[in-house]
Amino acid sequence: MAVTNQPGRFQPSEFQTGLMECCDDCGVCWYTLLCPLCVGCSIASDMDECCLCGLGMPIRAVYRTKYNIRGSMCNDFVTNYFCMCCATCQLKRDINRRKEQNVF
Repeated sequence: MAVTNQPGRFQPSEFQTGLMECCDDCGVCWYTLLCPLCVGCSIASDMDECCLCGLGMPIRAVYRTKYNIRGSMCNDFVTNYFCMCCATCQLKRDINRRKEQNVF
């Protein structure tokens, strides 16, 4: 019998906001557009990672794995390659929502 799902704390899910739903939190959107490195450091800090790890595919993959969010490394790479600001904004919005829900 093959294991297709690892037992975990969270049910499989999607990100809580879509990739292009930047207007859901305009503050995060503007913050990301004006200073993406600052948002990257904030994300890394939220996840107890080095500030240099806050942007890009690796942090997104770690976050997806931690919260059992559907996706793949390939999808993470393509999303970050073509839409880095949107992907960063989506990740920060998701972290903020999970903090509000006390599940972060």
